[in-house]
Amino acid sequence: MVEHHPPRFKVRPRRHRARLHHSDRGIPGVTVTRVHLGIMSVAVAACLSTPIHAQSTTFNGAAALSSGLFDRGQAITGNTPILQGAVSLTSATGWSLGLSGSTELRSPGRLVEALVQASRDWSLSSDWQMQASVLYYRYPGENGSRASDRAEAGIHWTYRDVLTVGLSAIDSLGAREHQLSGATDLSFHWPLAWHFSLSAGVGVSQPIPAPYTRYRNGYSSYRDSDHSGLHGYGHAGLLWSNGPWQVELDRIMADPATQRQWAAMNASPWVATISRSF
Repeated sequence: MVEHHPPRFKVRPRRHRARLHHSDRGIPGVTVTRVHLGIMSVAVAACLSTPIHAQSTTFNGAAALSSGLFDRGQAITGNTPILQGAVSLTSATGWSLGLSGSTELRSPGRLVEALVQASRDWSLSSDWQMQASVLYYRYPGENGSRASDRAEAGIHWTYRDVLTVGLSAIDSLGAREHQLSGATDLSFHWPLAWHFSLSAGVGVSQPIPAPYTRYRNGYSSYRDSDHSGLHGYGHAGLLWSNGPWQVELDRIMADPATQRQWAAMNASPWVATISRSF
């Protein structure tokens, strides 16, 4: 769903499962600094340098249909059906490589979000797990949102697949003001009877510079964004899952400035998602 990975839509906390995010293919090329490329290369190289055997490697995937796409409270699309897909390859040593993408059902040939992720999981105890990850988010084209292509590095701690706390460093690649931003996220997942469970999350992030905009007449500018204060967001919802199937209804929450962005994009704060993992 929505909040990661925070975030955007995702398959519920199960270790080594493909994540759907918007969170939301082929990813059009974008200029990435050597630092970003170096970080991603080190993670991928470390993963590939680990001996991989057929019996110790797991392939997972997921597909979903949702009524909208959000990322840390921010609307990526308006109120329109979104198709999502994700695949991941995980080794027995805890390394994982993943790819996910989202597209509007009315325009299936145009991606609205793509994500590449490399991560490493550790079991700290019988109750606690930790994950370190590097991610690259790509937002092709102009969809009217303030989303900017970005690279993230994060670390998350999970308690019994119930409570997850995460810290992230974010670098907006498509913004005029090239600077790091930080975010912290807290998510909660509580099982109920009859395959139902409660899902909730809250987070806060520093302002991320607005992305670069190019117009048809050749002129260009930068979208307005609020560079003061902190950006708060969250969600609360009900989840039903049975085997590979999952249905979720979430209410997205955010600060007043972000809610005005919802109105401009005709985005509903209610998001329904049905997904199947394989």
